[in-house]
Amino acid sequence: MQITDLETPVPIVDVEIARHNIRRLQAYCDAHRIKLRPHIKTHKLPLFAHEQIRAGAVGITVQKLGEAETMAESGITDILLTYNVIGQPKAERLAHLTNFARMTVAIDNRNALESVASAAQHAASPIGLFIEFESGANRQGVQTPEQALELAKEAVKHLNIEFKGLLTFPTTSKTTEFLGIALPLFRNAGIGVPIISGGGSQPAFFTHKLAPGVTEMRAGTYIYNDRMMIDAGAATEEACAFKILATVVSRPTADRAIIDAGSKTLSSDLLPSKPQEGYGLLPDYPDAMIARLSEEHGVLDLGRSAQKPEIGERVRIIPNHVCVVTNLHDHIHLHKNGELIARLPIHLRGLTV
Repeated sequence: MQITDLETPVPIVDVEIARHNIRRLQAYCDAHRIKLRPHIKTHKLPLFAHEQIRAGAVGITVQKLGEAETMAESGITDILLTYNVIGQPKAERLAHLTNFARMTVAIDNRNALESVASAAQHAASPIGLFIEFESGANRQGVQTPEQALELAKEAVKHLNIEFKGLLTFPTTSKTTEFLGIALPLFRNAGIGVPIISGGGSQPAFFTHKLAPGVTEMRAGTYIYNDRMMIDAGAATEEACAFKILATVVSRPTADRAIIDAGSKTLSSDLLPSKPQEGYGLLPDYPDAMIARLSEEHGVLDLGRSAQKPEIGERVRIIPNHVCVVTNLHDHIHLHKNGELIARLPIHLRGLTV
């Protein structure tokens, strides 16, 4: 069966491109003596998580306990959760996971530390712990090196918690600035920082220059790549393993076509730097633009396109943000050179807890 025989809209992944992307980043990390801990939120597939580990990854990164539980069930034994664990129900789930995997968490506040400490009291093995610091995302993370040290001092007092080091997202020049102040503070306090974990697929291949102190990397999008990666200069069209296959269902005018992929298929994410350029890239019609989305329809502006797709034609789309698009679908179709080789359920789809 060929992918062109599939009903659309449908997500397809070129297995050989994905495997090449896995090997490429692993080779970079090996060359620069950086441990790779891929984030699985992009592909959400135990199959690819195990391939990443076989290629040399030290473990995986997840964002939710539900992701950790599914991956542990598949046999993954080294898992980092980069999300504050808050509350007793989540503490109990974290404790249970230690029966099946070495668990590490990242925190940036005392409430999260208390939850991890509660889990550690009932854990089957020590729970690793990172202090997350702000490095440019303006998301979670302590704001100063002094705050990181104070939280670490509290963490090392707890039994069955193993302080692993410092963690940030994304890796930027600010990472080095923070570490330049933080590491001497930790040394003076007698607290070792065995691991410094950086993150992000866009800066991945520049990690050794941006932040030479980083010893572990967390990256997710690199396995598939997407239009945001292309826009950032971190990937090429040829390195994009994931595409949406859609069908042209209408040509109301000469310069407008309608495809059967709307916001339920492509998401509503735009390029942060170029929001005016629409909702995805059509590699076969690079001058066409997905100008508008409703839930079930995508509107193609063909005004700049010399070649125009016809009704019934299949078109390939590189999504703007592949992680979100993966989460919109129940199944993924794997192929080699257009020949379908597997239809896999995306077990981690929709996990929010």
